[in-house]
Amino acid sequence: MSLIPSFFGGRRNNMFDLWDPFQDFPFTGGALSVPGETASFASTRIDWKETPEAHVFKADLPGVKKEEVKVEVEEGRILQISGDRSVEKEEKNDKWHRVERSSGKFMRRFRLPENVKVDEVKAAMENGVLTVTVPKAEVQKPDVKAIDISG
Repeated sequence: MSLIPSFFGGRRNNMFDLWDPFQDFPFTGGALSVPGETASFASTRIDWKETPEAHVFKADLPGVKKEEVKVEVEEGRILQISGDRSVEKEEKNDKWHRVERSSGKFMRRFRLPENVKVDEVKAAMENGVLTVTVPKAEVQKPDVKAIDISG
């Protein structure tokens, strides 16, 4: 007997299952998507921190090989991280109980500030974490010229 009703059809079989109010809507993952495509865009989590020397982006990409990821700077200062998380093969005799890991294409874009060296961007991937480092350019302070006051 279920303790958690579903307003969109059926009942939950396990009292530990959480009710997802968006489960039967035509979009998934809390973000609107094109019908037939996964909403993995929203599930690619990326941290962006600024240090005195650089802007550092860290993306969690478990199970994705570095060959499946693209890091690009386009239109001068837009950092784009994209790729494709492949779907696990399904065997004929498999019985799935839950599918929560996302698969499909992902893409995130960030407008970089003016004080970056886009030609020196570096990317590295280790243990499923992509780290993109964008060095900062030195901010040139305008020359100040003292003017003598006559009179």
